[in-house]
Amino acid sequence: MDIRNLKLFRHLADTLHFARTSQACYITPSALTRVIQRIEAEVGETLFIRSNRSVELTSAGMVFKKYADDVLRRWNRLHDELSSDDILQGELSLYCSVTAAYGILPSVMARYRKTHPRVRIHLETGDAAKALQKLSNQDADVAIAALPDTLPKDLVFQTLSRTPLVFIAPLQYPDIVIRTVDGIDWEQTPLIIPDHGLSRDRIDQWFAKENFIPNIYSQVAGNEAIIVMISLGCGIGLVPRMVLEKSPFLNQVKILSGAPVLPPFVIGLCTRKKNLVNPRVKSLWSMASEK
Repeated sequence: MDIRNLKLFRHLADTLHFARTSQACYITPSALTRVIQRIEAEVGETLFIRSNRSVELTSAGMVFKKYADDVLRRWNRLHDELSSDDILQGELSLYCSVTAAYGILPSVMARYRKTHPRVRIHLETGDAAKALQKLSNQDADVAIAALPDTLPKDLVFQTLSRTPLVFIAPLQYPDIVIRTVDGIDWEQTPLIIPDHGLSRDRIDQWFAKENFIPNIYSQVAGNEAIIVMISLGCGIGLVPRMVLEKSPFLNQVKILSGAPVLPPFVIGLCTRKKNLVNPRVKSLWSMASEK
């Protein structure tokens, strides 16, 4: 059982989607299926439950996932031991939102790439709310994330920037905001809110403090999706200003006046404490600190 096959299995165990893994790993779906079948034959257990609509790990698959994680960690450690201090190699996996990928990541990674050109950067973008989960699941070495109210004890965080949270409304649909003599009617105005994550925590805390029942139009994943829904006139919502300023829909929405001010986001580099012994992570962490 070679390292590449273990990496393919590990990627599929994360995505639970043959097409996504085959595309990301540059292998055809049929070839990926054959790899998984060979692994299952060697292990003597079914690792995935497949149907036309979904893929799930079996109990044996979950156990094998731990084995794969352990082997891949040992493989990376071997690379570290064989590398000299100034010639790092191997892979560094990063997770961040699309906005962070082109708004923050370049300034963080520019010097790193020049210093360690033999380190392969594996970048995955997605919902910012999943960043800490990716670290906890060991699906990424480092993530760019918003600092939660309580940072898990096994994680460390290094601040890179700050951004306020702003309520926004559509420009072309001004009537979507219901107002009274006292200001915005928050129980009548439709809201687009995140389905999970720190933004959701912030807005839920505000709901509880004000003791009102919000008119929730939709719950969606990702700040970019929230901005799109608002630009279409579906409601108003709360997003980090950094995301808004990078959005292609910036000219179709406006920051809402008279809205409450919620605690801002602190954006930074985050990793598991145990990852700091990894020289690739350690070097990035040190460079970000100096910057």
